[in-house]
Amino acid sequence: MVNFTTPAPLGRALDARGYTEATPVQAAVLEERAQGRDLLVSARTGSGKTVAYGLAIGDTLLQGEERLGRAGAPLALIVAPTRELAQQVHQELVWLYAETGARVISCVGGMDPREERRQLGFGAHIVVGTPGRLRDHLERRNIDLTELRAVVLDEADEMLDLGFREDLEFILAAAPEGRRTLLFSATLPPDIISLATRFQRDALRIAISAAERGHADIEYRAMRVVGSEFRHAVVNTLRHVDSPSAIVFCNTRRAVGEMHAALQERGFAVVALSGEMGQNERNAALQSLRDGRARVCVATDVAARGIDLPGLGLVIHADLPHDPEVLQHRSGRTGRAGRKGVSVMLVAPSRMRKAEALMRAAGIEPVWSSAPSADAVRELDRKRLLADPILSEVPSEEDLAVGRELLQTHTPERLAAILARFYRLRLPAAEEVTELGASRESRTRPEALAKRGRKDAPKSTVWFRLSLGRAQNADPKWLLPMICRRGDVDRDAIGSIRIFDGETAFEVASDLAPHFAQAAGRPDGDNVRIEQLGADWRPPARSAPRGRPRPRSEQPAKPFRKSERGERKPYAEGKKRVRQG
Repeated sequence: MVNFTTPAPLGRALDARGYTEATPVQAAVLEERAQGRDLLVSARTGSGKTVAYGLAIGDTLLQGEERLGRAGAPLALIVAPTRELAQQVHQELVWLYAETGARVISCVGGMDPREERRQLGFGAHIVVGTPGRLRDHLERRNIDLTELRAVVLDEADEMLDLGFREDLEFILAAAPEGRRTLLFSATLPPDIISLATRFQRDALRIAISAAERGHADIEYRAMRVVGSEFRHAVVNTLRHVDSPSAIVFCNTRRAVGEMHAALQERGFAVVALSGEMGQNERNAALQSLRDGRARVCVATDVAARGIDLPGLGLVIHADLPHDPEVLQHRSGRTGRAGRKGVSVMLVAPSRMRKAEALMRAAGIEPVWSSAPSADAVRELDRKRLLADPILSEVPSEEDLAVGRELLQTHTPERLAAILARFYRLRLPAAEEVTELGASRESRTRPEALAKRGRKDAPKSTVWFRLSLGRAQNADPKWLLPMICRRGDVDRDAIGSIRIFDGETAFEVASDLAPHFAQAAGRPDGDNVRIEQLGADWRPPARSAPRGRPRPRSEQPAKPFRKSERGERKPYAEGKKRVRQG
């Protein structure tokens, strides 16, 4: 039995689902002081807030009855930022309100609006939707809000970030004044407070403390990775952390496509989510993850908004998040509902400072290490094989008969080796990765640079060419960071930089030149080419510094002459006049 007070039919639904204890946010909205009031709740994604507001509006909708009456104009309106989140909320409320006879309808972008209008025409008790689609139905008078008793804004901060402010204000202004307004948000920036002030009445503010936000079960790791081995590191991390499902985050659609292709080529059951996909493609990808046909999802931040995958135990940041909020939002996809989760950030030596600043701002202290080596993955495979339940199960008579037949032609040792080979063949092969040391020196650059020391200028160098010059407004202020990023080295590895009209030449420390050439040769999407110059190439001699007189023999002819009146005239003009005279 659940140990918190709820309307009877909702309590039975919770019992059937195995709920025994309320999460902090669920307990807070069910307190006596919260009954019947508008609520302004700050709670992280994954804290159980969908069930929380489903329970909070229970008494408002049921009003002491066991079942709701005939469906007509909606009694509750739930607004969510994305299609996936709205559909998940719809599914949660369907089982929570099953015994009340509630008719729950979803209205989201990307679906057929005519079918939604038809369903609304049959009546509904609860309507769940995205801001734009709900506003469209309201403007077309497909939704009647005259009977509305409660409005819930789920992840309100994200809706404002996505530009839905006008739609939200339109929806709230159209709702009757006597309704309850429950606003749930991960954070409470000034825009949210302003919205609450305008549309809520005497709202009770509930803040779930950081320790209660449901993210205490996430283990944060940061892995130092050579820039050219990021995909290898992703492969080994997916193999090393044994999770039913995982998400790999990339910052661009192109990076998603390349990572998806690389993992698919290596034998992973993987799907991709990006902004260019249609709704049917997205639904198919998510369904394959939910039913276990796919194990890995590669996605951008926007494409992954609102998705909730059962059994998600691993999040990999293949590209660094843009800010601490994005880091928390990505990581919060795992470690939900009491389950353990792992969040892994892959960090190139040249991005160490940014990564450390991100994690400090997010209040995270990760465990630093190198990416899992191929040997470590193979050792884990050996242990997993020895612990596999198939070895302890009682074999059937048919299996025993086949086993006796095999023993007549093969030795037990050979059969055991074949079993081990079959076990390995069904798994993607581990990749070889460079192991970077644990000291700060080695975690900020490859080993060769660490030996030389951070502030020593490179003594022996190799010249490289970059396809940008004065014609493209090349400037060392932004050239140097770009060169370091492309070549996956620190600033100390770069020597002189010479900018010419159509290109730039620069020096790279000799011991890092092979690593730099390999990293810089990868496509980067910026159409800037970097190539190594010949061993005998030398930059042209610099021109004489300004203010230093040249020898008379090198001075150019004077470009002006004095006229008879003492005026300065170009020589060409003077000659022209002489010829004309």
